[in-house]
Amino acid sequence: MRRLLVDIAHTLVPPKGDRHGPLPPLMLALTLVTGLVDAVSFLGLGQVFVANMTGNVALLGFALAGAGGLSAPASLVSLASFLAGAVAGGRFGARFAAHRGRLLASALALQAGLVAAALVVALVAHDTVGPPGRYTLIVALGLAMGMQTAVARRIGVPDLTTTVLTQTLTGLASDSAPTGGDDPRPGRRILSVLAMVLGALVGALLLDAGLAVVLGVALALLVVAAAVTRRLAATDAAWIRP
Repeated sequence: MRRLLVDIAHTLVPPKGDRHGPLPPLMLALTLVTGLVDAVSFLGLGQVFVANMTGNVALLGFALAGAGGLSAPASLVSLASFLAGAVAGGRFGARFAAHRGRLLASALALQAGLVAAALVVALVAHDTVGPPGRYTLIVALGLAMGMQTAVARRIGVPDLTTTVLTQTLTGLASDSAPTGGDDPRPGRRILSVLAMVLGALVGALLLDAGLAVVLGVALALLVVAAAVTRRLAATDAAWIRP
């Protein structure tokens, strides 16, 4: 238990000299954003994921089989947008390969711009988005989440991918004491899962107030994360290096 609590504390408030510096709590903030955004897309845009591509591909298969309430075109547009965002994130990763702080700050600024564009669409539509507005939101959010996933992958903080939890949950179970394992990061893995659940929970609860409210919360988190990252990256600390 002590090891778990220490790992949680060090993830939320990294100790001085930690290899990843402030990146773990920033990755948790992005995981929270993922939950918010997928609440918007799945509950507000017609059962389509813009961040969880495993779920989205499964929904595509269900839609092609004729399952009610699902849209194959929406899933395809989301998938294409996510991949395009991942390509952009990969280009950012190549451009800022030597400086993780600048990479994250630059990507967050662009991601915030995409979420801001989605927020404007939701405000203009007064949350009654028709097909054009729906697909615009899917594209903007898919691009944002694809970029986030690619950048998080390039940054490489263990167990904090911000969008994919399957491997995190697998590691949490397979490395646990009942299996004879020695989980090196139990607290971090649990926090990652809780951040996603919290984002989805808050997004679902706020959705009654409108898509724009949830998107506004996600945008605020991204803006704060971008500002904090830019400020902290203006150093020569060890964590900025890949």
